[in-house]
This record gives sequence, C-alpha cells and structure tokens, in this order.
Amino acid sequence: MPVKLAALRSHLESSLAGRILAPFAYRDRRSVETVSAGIAAVDALAGGLPRGGLTEICGPFCSGRTSLLLAALASRTAHAEACALVDGGDAFDPHSAEAAGVQLQQLLWVRCRSIDQALRATDLLLQGGGFGLIALDLGDLPSETVRYVPLNAWFRFRRAVEDTPTILLLLEQESHAKTCASLVLRLEAGPVRWSSAMPGRHPQACLFDGWRARAELLHSRIQPAAAAFSPEGFAPADSAGGMAMFETQAKGSYFDGVPIEPKTQ
Repeated sequence: MPVKLAALRSHLESSLAGRILAPFAYRDRRSVETVSAGIAAVDALAGGLPRGGLTEICGPFCSGRTSLLLAALASRTAHAEACALVDGGDAFDPHSAEAAGVQLQQLLWVRCRSIDQALRATDLLLQGGGFGLIALDLGDLPSETVRYVPLNAWFRFRRAVEDTPTILLLLEQESHAKTCASLVLRLEAGPVRWSSAMPGRHPQACLFDGWRARAELLHSRIQPAAAAFSPEGFAPADSAGGMAMFETQAKGSYFDGVPIEPKTQ
C-alpha cells in the first residue's frame, strides 16, 4: 500500500507540474515574522508573537495574563509602534502599565461596557490598520459570556489580520478561538513570592512581590522566520505541550494576611 500511495503522489505531482507548486505542501506552514513578547521565557517557548496572526492567551484570574499583556505592550511601544487595547471589562490600570514600561503616548485605550462594544471596536481597529499590536482583553468578563461569541467572529478577526504587520492578542479565561488562532498559550499561577518583614513597621507585615506563572503551549501553527530578538528556541508548526515559567510583578503591604493598599498587575 505505501508503494502505491507513493506512486500515486508522484504521478499527481508530475501531472500538476507547472500549474501548482508543491501541491502537497501544507499552506499554513509559512514563515512569519515574530517579535518578542517582552518575556524571555515566553519567547523561548513560543518563538515570539506572530505578526499577521491571532495569538490567544487564556488563564484564570491571577495567572499572569495582565503581566504578559503589559510586557508585550511595553515591548512594542518601546519600538515606537502604535498599539491599541480594547478593554472589554474596563479593568486597565494606566499607572501599572506605565510602571511596567508601557509608553502610554503610543497606546490607544478603548474602554468598553459590553462584549458587543469590544468586538465592534476590535473589528474597526483591524479594518483601519496602522497598529503594531491590537489587544482584545476579555479576561475580566465571565467565561459564559465569551463562550457565546460565534466562531465566525474569530475567523473574521483572523482573516482581517492576515498579511498585515499587526499582532492581534486575545485574552480570556478559557480558550475560545482555538484553531482560528496561530498561537494559543494557557497560563496558570505558580508559587507566591513574599518579601522579608518591613523594618520600622509592624513586625508581621511583609510585601507581596508577585508569583511565578506557568505558560503552556497548547497550539502553534506558525514557523517563525529569523527574529531580531533571537529567542533561545523556536516552536515548530503544529507543536504543543511545551511549558515555561516566568515572574509576575505585584506590590502591596500585608498585615496578618490582610492586604493594605495592594497594587497588582
């Protein structure tokens, strides 16, 4: 049987020669430009963020979604790229973003009151063009709400961003775009970091410094081209299963386990 299949394939390739180049080649496995996500461990795991593709980042609360979002925005705005954030839950904190290195003068912040507004705003931004990165943050919306977004909405976004220099980020609690995405990462919270006791204050008080987040590669159908940031490794097309750890940042005073003016990101 294998011999017959090989002969048939050879016959078809000969018949289609001159009309179709490499008829059995998988068309989605084209090299795409990738840029740094702003976190070395994520770059090593996924090969960076693909331009002209949809990257889905999912995970529960306190899983590192916001830290990864701010790192990506900081990376792109540092290169003087215009970025847009569609804030589906009106939860964006400009002060935390600025502290994380985001150049706010390079960022368009679209505050939304419903998921319908968020989807329409993203559609308009993709059609308008001119952005290096567009992020649609639905992470603060209930999973049940996002689950009812029709699949054709994600396909429309995928088609709109194809063959453009734009990076489209979708942040949610659960993965919904799935095969519409070029890259899917799932985040989970890891061990919490605490600072030492604060001198001159309550002896039981300490600072909440953050936690280690675990990133898991669920799906990747990209073959990264050479990237300027030179990650430690590239994720091959249609790969999954890799994991990486990265540090999140958070600050706040705690006394007997009760937060005092916490500031997290």
